[in-house]
Amino acid sequence: MQQSDFYAAKIEFETDSYDVFTQLQNGEALLLVDGRSPAAFAAETLPGAISLPHRSINRDSTRDLPRDVLLVSFCDGIGCNASTKTALALSRLGFRVKELLGGIDWWKRDGYATTATAGQDIDCGCGG
Repeated sequence: MQQSDFYAAKIEFETDSYDVFTQLQNGEALLLVDGRSPAAFAAETLPGAISLPHRSINRDSTRDLPRDVLLVSFCDGIGCNASTKTALALSRLGFRVKELLGGIDWWKRDGYATTATAGQDIDCGCGG
């Protein structure tokens, strides 16, 4: 495998907050999938996301999910692997999936609102 092939494959399966936010702003068809517990989802999630705990993913729990849009799985952040488990389970069921790098943590660091921070200014710490 060439180094460029590695990076091309990585971008095919991973995305970041900026790209997702931009796609949503441009009206591109994608669905945010929160793979954490229902309690974590209720406390804070990304606007427009659905709750689909990775442990509950099967043919029955996904039967109503759209097959013609990109699914973007996420969790708390780099210390959590629910987004990876969610992406794996959904891809095994034939869905097109990307994993959101950094999850909710990096989403907020980039200055984007969550259901818990809507209407608040967020300091990304980047000196922007």
